[in-house]
Amino acid sequence: MTDNPQQYHALQAQLGLRHGIPFTPNWSAGADFMRIIVDACLQNRPKQIMECSSGLTTLMLARCCQINGVGHVISLEDGLQYADNTRGYIDRYGLGDYASVIHAPLQDTVVDGTNYKWYSTDDIPEAGIDMLVIDGPSGFIQKNSRYPALPLFHPRLSEHCVIYLDDAAREDEQAIVTLWQARYPELKHDFRVTARGCSILSR
Repeated sequence: MTDNPQQYHALQAQLGLRHGIPFTPNWSAGADFMRIIVDACLQNRPKQIMECSSGLTTLMLARCCQINGVGHVISLEDGLQYADNTRGYIDRYGLGDYASVIHAPLQDTVVDGTNYKWYSTDDIPEAGIDMLVIDGPSGFIQKNSRYPALPLFHPRLSEHCVIYLDDAAREDEQAIVTLWQARYPELKHDFRVTARGCSILSR
């Protein structure tokens, strides 16, 4: 399965993003993954969204929050150029009240006795994360690169938080989900067949 450019255009039109979108073929999330999180955001109206990696998803989720009249996206981005680019689009559409892009370079972080490269920031919510979108760090950096997300954010998740993991068709991401479920057995897992795979976890 491959991404269909028409899907991006449909999302862009639906959300009224008439002044361009930050689309990068090799780095942007798949349109089918974005469809899932956009629909979820519009339906569930989360107040606090946490995102690992910024870009087109940040812009679309911020626009969803504006449409909903509630919600804020906090996006962690290890690349300064990517962070600045995303901020530029947020400013272009006047969505500053609905999104914050934090430049958070990767640093050594020990999780469950293993050292990972993970986002370096304390500027994240203490509690009440209603939606967690995980599309970073890049998988090539280390084995199970995105595993730290749930152990580090779990104490901050709201009771009804839903977690969306992109690239879930990859072997590492499948292993990560298995490890998460072993550690947090209350989590239900719903795998969606998309171009790159999407795992949705909820209580």
